[in-house]
Amino acid sequence: MIKIFRIIFFINITLFCGEFYGQNESFKVMAWNILHGGNDIENGQQNVVKIIKEIDPDIILMVETYGSGPYIANELGYNFHLVASDGTSLDNKSVNLSVFSKFPFGERIDTDYPFFLGGSEIIIDGIKMRFLSNWFHYLPWNNEPEKMGKTAEELLEWEKTEHRYSMIQKVLPYFEKYASQSDLIPIIVGGDMNSPSHLDWSKKTKKIHNNLVVPWYSTKIFEDIGFSDSFREKNPNPLKKPGITWDNKMRNDSHRIDYIFYKGKNIKAIKSDSYMAFFNEPIIINGKEIPYPSDHGIVVTEFKLN
Repeated sequence: MIKIFRIIFFINITLFCGEFYGQNESFKVMAWNILHGGNDIENGQQNVVKIIKEIDPDIILMVETYGSGPYIANELGYNFHLVASDGTSLDNKSVNLSVFSKFPFGERIDTDYPFFLGGSEIIIDGIKMRFLSNWFHYLPWNNEPEKMGKTAEELLEWEKTEHRYSMIQKVLPYFEKYASQSDLIPIIVGGDMNSPSHLDWSKKTKKIHNNLVVPWYSTKIFEDIGFSDSFREKNPNPLKKPGITWDNKMRNDSHRIDYIFYKGKNIKAIKSDSYMAFFNEPIIINGKEIPYPSDHGIVVTEFKLN
């Protein structure tokens, strides 16, 4: 009888400590480019709110906020951080990036390039983590790069032209710095990279890409410094689950270009999904039909704290 009591006591203490210290806690992160603050369709901001309510993320890494952040945060009851210099009006219509959170914020994460990288620490169950919202320029871009008549090596050289590659060089030191500290402070980066993924242009998929295997720099660089692509980690077959977040009815222009990357020994992706609808057409979530305000799809990843 005493032995049984001890076992029950031990189990209860273990469960209590697990709850108290946040063991096995999970949280959901959403990355979404809402397009011009969601304002390109009637009731666009309201539809942004409706979609977020149905998905119910704990943290949102938003692109193209453009003044809509305070309304969205107030409607949802989230904490709101604008990626801009301290003191900037929260409804400033020129500010691109933002972070929303059900959890309390820690210190700001400012960069010299707030239009395309910045964020905040967020405290989840007593654990400090870094969350960065990110945007890379869309140029150079081609709807069907496999039809450009270039080899894989030539495509990688083409990728370095115009703006995106030079932007990455400017913010790469931040990614490297925070990646090197991720054993102590986990990091999650989400946003619109405006580039296909090297994981989607592999040997598995070369038949649909003119037999090309292309290690696209814009995503490969994250892997090279230890980040994981949460969606492709949980959905490893690009043919069965492509996760398209950019599409167009008028041309062959279908790609996965929005991502949630992460690094840290104390976190692990346990599930990842994507949502996509054409601009101003209905998206159905949880049986509810909502006019879609954006031209980008949504990525949502659920993480577990180890």
